[in-house]
Amino acid sequence: MKKLILIIFAALQTVSFSQVVDSPEITKAEIYDHIKYLASDELEGRFTGTEQCRIAAEYIAREFKKAGLQPAFNGSYFQEFPFISDIKLGDNYCNFSGEETLSLEVQKDFIPLPFSDNLSIEGKIIFAGFGISSKENNYDDYENKIVIVFRNHPDVNTPHSPLEQYAGLRYKATVARDKGAVGIIFVNTSDKNDNDNLFKLEYDGASKVKGISIIQIKRDAFQKLLSKLSLNAEELEKQITVNKKTNSFEINTTARIRTEVFEIESISWNVGGFLKGSDEKFSDEYLVIGAHFDHLGWGKQNSLYQGEPMIHNGADDNASGTAGVLELAEKFSSEKNNLKRSVLFFAFSGEELGLLGSNYLVNNFPIPIEKVVTMINMDMIGRLKDSSLIIYGTGTSTKWKDILNENNSFGFKLTFNDEGFGPSDHSSFYGKKIPVLFFFTGTHSEYHKPSDDFDKINSEGQEKVLKYIYSVATEINNSEIKPDYLAVERKDSGRITASRVWVGTIPDFAGDVDGYKLGGVTEGSPAALAGLQAGDIITKFGDKKISNIYDFTYAIGNYKPGDKVKVIIKRADQEIEVDLELKAR
Repeated sequence: MKKLILIIFAALQTVSFSQVVDSPEITKAEIYDHIKYLASDELEGRFTGTEQCRIAAEYIAREFKKAGLQPAFNGSYFQEFPFISDIKLGDNYCNFSGEETLSLEVQKDFIPLPFSDNLSIEGKIIFAGFGISSKENNYDDYENKIVIVFRNHPDVNTPHSPLEQYAGLRYKATVARDKGAVGIIFVNTSDKNDNDNLFKLEYDGASKVKGISIIQIKRDAFQKLLSKLSLNAEELEKQITVNKKTNSFEINTTARIRTEVFEIESISWNVGGFLKGSDEKFSDEYLVIGAHFDHLGWGKQNSLYQGEPMIHNGADDNASGTAGVLELAEKFSSEKNNLKRSVLFFAFSGEELGLLGSNYLVNNFPIPIEKVVTMINMDMIGRLKDSSLIIYGTGTSTKWKDILNENNSFGFKLTFNDEGFGPSDHSSFYGKKIPVLFFFTGTHSEYHKPSDDFDKINSEGQEKVLKYIYSVATEINNSEIKPDYLAVERKDSGRITASRVWVGTIPDFAGDVDGYKLGGVTEGSPAALAGLQAGDIITKFGDKKISNIYDFTYAIGNYKPGDKVKVIIKRADQEIEVDLELKAR
């Protein structure tokens, strides 16, 4: 009996010990445990820059250290990067003076829009209908001064109306500015009578519309201005929508407006560690393996869920990819004496806000970035179904398809997409002319919803995916010849867009600049043929000033395929003018 008790005790010790010691192998149990923690309510969805994001970053760093990885950033596992996290109001006022003075209260009667410039303006008021300027549709609302316009467009009951593309608030503000207006005032249309809400003060991820004050006022304030002319706002709107004709006139009132909206800068983190290669001939070359670890927090941005705020845990997106980095780091570390090339492991934040972390990293890389031979990215690899695995970037090197097919001993049904640019962090590396591979098990109905929880993860399937990625990465690491880089022409996405022309630019969303910063250009595109390159900042497109990506999108909508446009770019400290010939989509 005593011997039996000792045997049972020893067995229990063995079980307990195995539960706390990490296995160097890729296992579904460890995958599950990583995802369960990272996607727990405790971490509240890991929104970029939050305390919970920092806690997740520290967890990743501890796992890197435990696996034996050296810190990637000058003795630290962490790389801080700045980003715009929110906006706040400064000193804002709006009053109208004529026969009587009408003073409005900020956030009660009016609100500056998040992308308004910080200005103090004064001028006569012009009502300009829906504020649409479209020569090809014979519809133009504008003159100078300060304009009041309705939101939306006058043809809302017509599906796919040609005026729909001109209805955006940024677009209307840009048109007003380019026509010489110093301010634009938006008013809700009559369908909002019962719910005349002011615009939500929320950062939209792009720079301000420079050179114009932009506000929204309540309909009752607008009606008080119209009453001086014996006009009714609802009847005025109805006349325009029925006749489909502009109706612009001056209101005998002077507006004094001050808009002041400040951007709040916060800090978030990338996490990085590395294993040094053991072959002196190849150890100065690097393979990068990465995934983003941030998600949507309580769903305040980019959520597809409609309802009260809830934690978006992001188990598949992208605790699964993060777990993949941790498991591969552990596995490669156990084989570090057999590595020819060095391996860098990164976990990025800011992906959900526009690849912010990876964009910052590639522009502030811990080694000369030209030493990186390949980047492997994992985003949403936890929901394998029917053995279907999607791999992007398969055209970015001549070697990829052979390597991927030869290492597929797992029975995956592989779908290849040749493009190097795409909606995840590998795009940042491809913009630096690095061949990439992006692994993805497909989207699902829980995408960007609170229901993306760890209990839906197929950890057994992810184990197979990671063992496959390990096999592919090992062959790349140990090859005598580093992968070549191929520029892949980007295919038309098939989406309906406002523009008929193709330029071929890839945005750098981390670029907080006055202009449109490029993360890259597509091979064979008008932008590439004109000599544009990653890092360039477009400041003028034709006769349009460009302050952000929206300005650029609106500007190209004025052209047709075959048009030649003069474009001004800023490259380092130089201003360069190039001629760009537009192509059809």
